[in-house]
Amino acid sequence: MTAVDLQQGTGSQESRGAGCADSKLPVAAALPADGPSVVVLDEFPWLLEHNAGLDGTLQKLWDRRFESLPVLMILVGSDLSVMELLTEHSRPLFGRARPLVVGPLSVRDSGRLAGLDLGSAADAADALDGFLLTGGYPRLVAQWRSAGSVARLVEDGLADESTDLVATGQRVMDAEFPADVQAAGVLRAIGAGERSFTAITGRAGISATSLSRALTALRDKRVVTADTPVSLRPAPKLVRYRVADPYLRFWLRFVEAGLADIRRGRPDLAVARVGRDWGPYRGRAVEPVVREALTRLAADDARLRGAELVGGWWPRSNDPEVDLVGVTPSQTPSQVSFVGSVTWRENAPFDDADLRRLALYRAHVPGAEASPLVAVSRSGATARPDALYGPTDLVAAWR
Repeated sequence: MTAVDLQQGTGSQESRGAGCADSKLPVAAALPADGPSVVVLDEFPWLLEHNAGLDGTLQKLWDRRFESLPVLMILVGSDLSVMELLTEHSRPLFGRARPLVVGPLSVRDSGRLAGLDLGSAADAADALDGFLLTGGYPRLVAQWRSAGSVARLVEDGLADESTDLVATGQRVMDAEFPADVQAAGVLRAIGAGERSFTAITGRAGISATSLSRALTALRDKRVVTADTPVSLRPAPKLVRYRVADPYLRFWLRFVEAGLADIRRGRPDLAVARVGRDWGPYRGRAVEPVVREALTRLAADDARLRGAELVGGWWPRSNDPEVDLVGVTPSQTPSQVSFVGSVTWRENAPFDDADLRRLALYRAHVPGAEASPLVAVSRSGATARPDALYGPTDLVAAWR
């Protein structure tokens, strides 16, 4: 391995690349003379934190030396807010860098990598379960494939604190919130299931001002998403917060809570906790995935009447709560395309009682009086809504 200085003689930052014996070389000297090359700087937000002028240094080096060479320079970082700042107009790298967000595997790709038959309703349902647990992280999906089932993944993944299922979440927390104790506490409150500003304040034990500051930081990092009711009547103050990453949501809810048991040699208690609470947790955790799937399907599925935005609806009292409301257009809605329910029970289908309840709830959604009724069910339906979607339909949205 060769330790490579970005600028000869400065010794300010180091990167790792393949080459000759252990020695320090300027990057330009380390590049091959007979062909193109790639220079990767990993953990760039951390490097920038320890050298605030690093992007300015890179800009000078690029303009003076690297721009004329057949070289691709890649800056890698998980903090999206910091990485996005690099390409803003006021920053040295403006006009020189092109942003590329590399997301996790989709529901469909995760299921395929796990070896599932996604044409089967049972396997498609398992693919959704696995996605809620792994978040599409390739390393975790590979562990899921080795385990052979979601249940076995939980059992193996919670066996000790060194497994990927346990350690990945801890690394995320340590990397994203090394000193921001308040933001980490707020994230844990949201991960525990608190969704409203008031409830999070009480759970986190901080003032409203501190909570606002922490929520801004979490949203800037894309760790937390703020949802508002979807209808023809905007309600921007009725915000609900949720952990954006399915894996981190699972980790905060189940894994971190079970660390003490795992460390004292009782992982069976942590596994039992998942088994006991998985059903109710899954029923709510799957809703954002369902909404994204229906948004993807709406462009080609006439039953969804061209919905451009799919969300939920709730009043100030939170009663009733409507799982699915599709509207179009997305910015200034003029039509409620459909109203729907997510019924994600293991063995009970969407039935007549569910349909009657959905029709009753529809009357509360502003502008939805005559909108079609849509059911999303894990176990089929005995009632007849205007449209019905199951696990295979949802997974196919990522084709």
